[in-house]
Amino acid sequence: MRLRTPLALLGAAVLVLVGPPLLTTGGGTETGTQIPGLRLMVPNSPGGGYDITARTAAKNAEDAGLTHTVEVFNLPGAGGTVGLSRLVSEHGNGKLAMSMGLGVVGAVRSNDAPKTLADTTPIARLTEEQDVVVVGKDSPYKTIGELIGAWKENPGKLPVGGGSSPGGPDHLAPMLMARAAGIPPKQVNYIPFDGGGELLASILGDKVAFGVSGVGEYLDQIKSGELRLLAVTGPERVAGLDAPTLEEAGYDVSFTNWRGIVAPPGLTDAERDKLVRLVRELHDSDEWRESMKRNGWDDAFLTGEEFGAFLDTEDKRVVSVLKELGL
Repeated sequence: MRLRTPLALLGAAVLVLVGPPLLTTGGGTETGTQIPGLRLMVPNSPGGGYDITARTAAKNAEDAGLTHTVEVFNLPGAGGTVGLSRLVSEHGNGKLAMSMGLGVVGAVRSNDAPKTLADTTPIARLTEEQDVVVVGKDSPYKTIGELIGAWKENPGKLPVGGGSSPGGPDHLAPMLMARAAGIPPKQVNYIPFDGGGELLASILGDKVAFGVSGVGEYLDQIKSGELRLLAVTGPERVAGLDAPTLEEAGYDVSFTNWRGIVAPPGLTDAERDKLVRLVRELHDSDEWRESMKRNGWDDAFLTGEEFGAFLDTEDKRVVSVLKELGL
């Protein structure tokens, strides 16, 4: 007994000293959010909305201790459907997810893609944001009224650029603007770019007369004066930005975009639940809430089967709007 008692006391002391760090080191273990080797695909070019959302989410998740070393990589092409096809081909891969949004819904339709979002595992809708109507700092158009007045005179000679394929948010928003202004949507000279990053160079280089993209993508350029903000597409003004809504300017348009995350098909319930849990913990973190505020994003959190039902509804909405616009 005398020999075992000191050993037992020593063992207990070791557990006291070693136990707590094992329980807390690598935050997220206790809540089941750690996914070693997690990769987050961005299906368009760097600098676009999906890219900003993915990189922000990855950094916030790491800073909050929910998981570690999330790899974010870009696989652009065909409005996001190249990335979508890759995601679907990774059947059963619980360590891969993809940043996406309304643009991919539209691109599936406009590109007649063989794989659709119905082939994925829905994880979560994260954010909603308005589009912005912007011109370069040297543009002759000072107001949305001046821009649309010139646009009405000769729609084909004023190209509009957007960071999504036909059917995506940056395409639908100017088409709805055109209809509200009395411009036949089929006369609009829309030039698609693979994300807001590519579009920005064309706006600054006067390759397009104006651009339409997500508010979070161009906040820095608007605040620095590189871009002139003429209007926002949503129902209310964006805090901190001096620009009217399209409705305020006299055009009957209220339009917002959203972004979310999907995963490959064929995941086990445990793999799917862990991804949903990680995103839910991210959504509740102070780091993510600060990022939403900074980027002008609105909370639109929705997970799992409810998000899947929303994706189906959005697909039907895109088809309906395109038919309504004669496109």
